[in-house]
Amino acid sequence: MPNQSIIQSASNYNVLDIIDKGLAYAIIAAGILSVIFIFVGGFSFILSGGDDAKIKKAIGTIRYAIIGLIITVFAVVIVGTIGKLIGLDIIRYINFHDVIQNVQGLFSSFKDSQGAGTPSLGG
Repeated sequence: MPNQSIIQSASNYNVLDIIDKGLAYAIIAAGILSVIFIFVGGFSFILSGGDDAKIKKAIGTIRYAIIGLIITVFAVVIVGTIGKLIGLDIIRYINFHDVIQNVQGLFSSFKDSQGAGTPSLGG
């Protein structure tokens, strides 16, 4: 299983599972990015030094990040509701532990495929 390509791994799932996971991961990524940009805007605000232009830019970053986070929450509700109506169960894939395991599996398989033909630098 670790030596499978993405296409071989995808063939183990049906189309609805792939759509479910794709939407779930997109929602998780949007939420994480919103939180990151809230922190970036906060640091920009703190480091603005009283400059009105920098303060306005930082407040804009925070504002749009919060709007993005609200849209992400609404997307979870809307996609979850519509998904249940058409037979998708996206909410079951929004499990942080499973996402971390899948990302680690992707990185390790990528590292294994990249490291197979490269010499070791460490001795």
